[in-house]
Amino acid sequence: MKYQNKLGEKTQCTVCPRNCILKENQRGFCHVRQNVGGDIILTSHGYNTGLAIDPIEKKPLYHFYPSSKVLSFGTVGCNLGCKFCQNWQTSKSKIEPQRLNKATPEQIVQLAKAHKCKSVAFTYNEPTIFLEYVIETAKACKENGILTVAVTDGYINKLPRLEFFKYIDAVNIDLKAFTEKFYKSNCLASLAPVLETIKYVCNETNTWLELTTLLIEGENDNETELNLECEWIVENLNDKVPLHFSAFHPAYKFNQKTATQISTLFKAIDIAKSKGIKYVYAGNVSNVKTSSTYCSNCNKPLIVRMGHFLVDYNLDDNGCCKYCATKCDGYFDVL
Repeated sequence: MKYQNKLGEKTQCTVCPRNCILKENQRGFCHVRQNVGGDIILTSHGYNTGLAIDPIEKKPLYHFYPSSKVLSFGTVGCNLGCKFCQNWQTSKSKIEPQRLNKATPEQIVQLAKAHKCKSVAFTYNEPTIFLEYVIETAKACKENGILTVAVTDGYINKLPRLEFFKYIDAVNIDLKAFTEKFYKSNCLASLAPVLETIKYVCNETNTWLELTTLLIEGENDNETELNLECEWIVENLNDKVPLHFSAFHPAYKFNQKTATQISTLFKAIDIAKSKGIKYVYAGNVSNVKTSSTYCSNCNKPLIVRMGHFLVDYNLDDNGCCKYCATKCDGYFDVL
C-alpha cells in the first residue's frame, strides 16, 4: 500500500511505469496488484509456483559465487507484455495466486539453510510486481546470512526501485533490445525506464549487476543496434559488467519465429568485445568457449563451464588469475 496514489474513487499503482489507475476490485496489467477497498494490495503475497534449487549460473550470474546453490522461486504475472516470453506459462498466467503453493519468508529461509543454498533468487516471473513479498523474504534472508538475487526486467519506478535494490545482493537485468520501437511493439513497454534502472543499480548501489539480451533474429540482432547497446554499456556503466547474449527459442506469440543461430551469438560477442566489454557470454546454447570466463589481461581461461557446471577453475583465493594475478571482477569463493 506504500506505492499508490488516491485519485477520487480510483487508486493508482505506482510500482512500475505503467502507473495503472484502478477502480474498486480492478487488477493492474500485471494481474497480481489489485484495488481492494481503495488500496493496492498484492494478491500473490506468500504464494509461489514452486521452489527449486539451481546453480547460480542458471540465473544467469557468472561472476557471483560460481557453482553456489540458489533457492529459486517466482509467482505469476508480469508488467511487460513480451510476445517472445520464454516463461509465458507463469508470467502470462491468470490463475488465482491462492491456488499456488504457499511459503512464508521464514519457511523459505529454513529451506535454503537446509539445502545449504548460498542465496535465494526471485525469478521465473517479474519480481518487482511482488515487491512486498520479495522485501520481506530478503530481510529474513539477510538476518540469516543468506544472499539475495533477482532476475528482473528492470521496469520499475524510482521510489520502489530504491527500496527493492536495497535488499538485493546480485541482479541480472534483461535488456530486451536497444530500441524504443522494439519495446513498444514487442513488450508493450518502454526502453528508457529500463536503462535508468540499469544505470542506478550499477552506479548507485552495491548490487552486483549482470545483463542479458535475448537475441531474436530479424528483431533485435542487427549490427547497428548491437553496437549502440554495447557502446551505451561502456559509456554509462563500465567495461566490467558481464553481458549475456541468450539464444531465443520459439515460444508464446513468437512460436513461428526461427531459433537463434549460434553464428548470431558469435557476431554479438565479437561486437561487444570490440567495444571493450571484458566479460561476454552466450546463453541457451551448449558451448564451452562462449560460456567460460577468460582473464581480461592474459586471456587464459579462469572459469571453464560446460552448461551450468564448472569443469575448471583458475582463480586464486583472492579472485585473481593464477597465471598473471589480474583481478577478475565479481564475487568468488575459494574452490
